[in-house]
Amino acid sequence: MAMEAVPQRQRAEDVARSGSDDVIALLEPLRREILAHCYRMTGSVHDAEDLVQETYLRAWRSFHGFENRSSLRTWVFRIATNACLTYLQGRARRPLPTGLGAPASDPATAPREDHATAWAEPLPDALVWADAPEDPAARTVTRDSVRLAFVAALQHLTAQQRAVLLLRDVLAWRASEVAEALDLTVAGVNSTLQRARARMAAVDTQARPELPDDDRRRRLLAAYVAAFEAYDVAAIVELVATDVVWEMPPFEDWYLGAEDVGRLISTWCPATAAGDMRVVRTAANGLPTLALYLRGEDGVHRAFQLQQLTVTADGVSHVTCWFSRELFTTFGLPQALPV
Repeated sequence: MAMEAVPQRQRAEDVARSGSDDVIALLEPLRREILAHCYRMTGSVHDAEDLVQETYLRAWRSFHGFENRSSLRTWVFRIATNACLTYLQGRARRPLPTGLGAPASDPATAPREDHATAWAEPLPDALVWADAPEDPAARTVTRDSVRLAFVAALQHLTAQQRAVLLLRDVLAWRASEVAEALDLTVAGVNSTLQRARARMAAVDTQARPELPDDDRRRRLLAAYVAAFEAYDVAAIVELVATDVVWEMPPFEDWYLGAEDVGRLISTWCPATAAGDMRVVRTAANGLPTLALYLRGEDGVHRAFQLQQLTVTADGVSHVTCWFSRELFTTFGLPQALPV
């Protein structure tokens, strides 16, 4: 009988009898869920990937103690959560520029780089939804649970508050299960959850994105790509919402309003003419994401920035740009495009 056809509890019992050699294979179907959970906890796809490996290592070492008193999923998520809590001890939160508390910046002033801050990162769709069921309802990781705005808002919580909120509200654990996993009382879980929900309500205020799944939104995205490749700043301004928010880690400044975004691009973007930028489409956090390549003096277009777009009825309402060549690699994108 194929492994997929064997009930989960029976598979776990078989592995327990045969030793720990097959533990990784048993846990592999949960990898995407574990990755998404670690990403929510840390705000970093790179940290999340490392923590998945740490979770697997801990599970391999302790599988002899797994006695089927809980489901395999509950057991491994308990390990993953505690691996994240250990990792986060003494580490600063990963914000986005809008989460620093400063007002919108003046586009006439040069953006200020801050490489000392570890910034929140995007999560490539391919890592959680490649070969996933076509029916969104059948997916084990929902788009809403990995929204960038949601993950960034989680960074305003303590690590323990994040863990409690994610286990209760995303994974739908009972309070008693969370208490056992985190060595808390049920009353402690409930009070922590109450504080976490109140804080999230105050900071997770970005409107839910409308997915570009109709002709109008597809046309808007196509026009937006064309505007960047033509370096048509006026067209870009027309395609973004009047109250668009633009942020671009590792720069700590952020910008508000279509006109200011237009001035920002006109003043500080190193592109100067049509053809200076080429765009490759990808997706992250369930949203359209664009990989922009900038032409150098030798005519080669090299990795420049990743733009994640939130699309609403009023146009592109939020743009988060990351200037990170490492992220291009994470997305499986080349560092340069063929001439």
